[in-house]
Amino acid sequence: MSLKPLFHQAIQNALLTLDLKESDLPNYTIEAPKDPSHGDLSTNIAMVSAKAAKEAPQSIAAKLADALRTQSDLFSDIGVAGPGFINIRFKSSMYHQEMKELAEHADVFGRNKAFDGKKIILEFVSANPTGPLTVGHGRNAVLGDTMARLYEWCGATVTREYYFNNAGRQMRMLGESVKARYAQQLGKEAELPEGGYEGEYISEIAATLVEGHGNALLGEEGEGVFKEAAEKTILEDITRTLDRMQVKMDSFFNEHSLYENKAIYDVVEKLNEKGLVYQKDGAVWFATSQLGKDKDTVLIKKSGEPTYRLPDIAYHRDKLDRGFDLCIDIFGADHIDTYPDVLRGIDVLGYDANKIDVLVYQFVTLVKDGKPYKMSTRKANFVTLDELMNEVGSDVTRFFFLMRSPSTHLEFDVAQAKEASDKNPVFYLQYAHARIQSVLRKVSEELGENRSGDVEWSTLEHEAEHSLMKKLFFFPDVIETAARAKEPHKVITYLQETAQEFTHFYHECRIMGEPKNVMASRAKLAEVTATVLKNGLSLLGVEAPESM
Repeated sequence: MSLKPLFHQAIQNALLTLDLKESDLPNYTIEAPKDPSHGDLSTNIAMVSAKAAKEAPQSIAAKLADALRTQSDLFSDIGVAGPGFINIRFKSSMYHQEMKELAEHADVFGRNKAFDGKKIILEFVSANPTGPLTVGHGRNAVLGDTMARLYEWCGATVTREYYFNNAGRQMRMLGESVKARYAQQLGKEAELPEGGYEGEYISEIAATLVEGHGNALLGEEGEGVFKEAAEKTILEDITRTLDRMQVKMDSFFNEHSLYENKAIYDVVEKLNEKGLVYQKDGAVWFATSQLGKDKDTVLIKKSGEPTYRLPDIAYHRDKLDRGFDLCIDIFGADHIDTYPDVLRGIDVLGYDANKIDVLVYQFVTLVKDGKPYKMSTRKANFVTLDELMNEVGSDVTRFFFLMRSPSTHLEFDVAQAKEASDKNPVFYLQYAHARIQSVLRKVSEELGENRSGDVEWSTLEHEAEHSLMKKLFFFPDVIETAARAKEPHKVITYLQETAQEFTHFYHECRIMGEPKNVMASRAKLAEVTATVLKNGLSLLGVEAPESM
């Protein structure tokens, strides 16, 4: 169901004629040429093999091309270009053979075994339970969930985990903030603590406590019932928002548990045994200058409160102790200076830091007509994720968060997101799927049971048909590449190109009004295209509608 493995096997066979083994060569690429006129696939194997073969790339390419020509059942054209690229074009019969197999397994097409048997944990969102999810948290959530879906499609067993930061000063401030609003609502004089939380949601939590307890809690401490009530309410709110975005967490890991089971103090002890911990100015320091960093790092402040780095080291040790092959963290750009210290800590504790991978994403700006766009801020001085979804819908929200590489700043164009036209990329893709379904319904009315019979793939010889088929064949490769690179936007790019190829095919190759065998084969090609679009959209967590 992909032409690349066929070409790969043909190359391996050709290498044997030159007394070369693939295992003796550097890694080479097989990819579609940027210019389709150059062929279906191209490889740089001759250039990377020159040193091992002790021969000029052009000479190796010519010999390999001759060897490939002996496999005449596969290729209609083989050429050598530039410094030694080998370009090939498959015979129509190979297109038809691969389409037959693809159509028989269309529902699972795209799945592969690139990460087969791997246990992967993705830690994402992990917003402090001190307020509702914001637009920034939304990009984190969608990136993490989509990466999890990609890894699952590549054969991995994936755990989605939310690291629940319910310890430290931030939680004390949360409890004290609710306590102050509670007292105010009972007519008592009270001020928010310095650095406290001012959002309307704090007052709403306080009002619920007044309703349930009256004035009975006036003597309580902020870290008691007030913090607990706020934490519970906010987590429920976060969970509802994630559910709305089709994000389901498999587990929640409480930061506070690392304090309760003394895991953070065990980390300090182990680092101390290695001579990497010392005390200075009342604080506990991690001697990261001995590990390649310019300066040392505070682990425990003079107040006795750990910095984020200490529980993070303990948390990552816990993940590795749970037997995961790969631990992926989805972090905002504000973590770029801190996570290397965590990796240093993990390494010196004797763990394989290469099992920890970090995806750092840039922040989001809402824009409209090219200018920063301010929506309602009922809950605080930020735009909540729910407010954005109210404005543009959950499908569009997810899609727009994924449109750009995580490494680039994202301008979320609200006006474009609300537009029901081809200018809106998610609308364009959803409409393409719906249009195909409409065509298929018409074909079914015309052909009846004959539409589901044997398809004469050999009738598909038009350039637009071949171009669409070739694009479909690359779907599994795109899934694997997106997963390995941690760049889910590559799936969007592919789907957009596929929809464009279908539009070209639809305009060049009529479906209705053609001979029945041609109608049936073109309809089947359209049906497979719709399935690939649906599979791709499902990976993005976006609906593929039957009609629009």
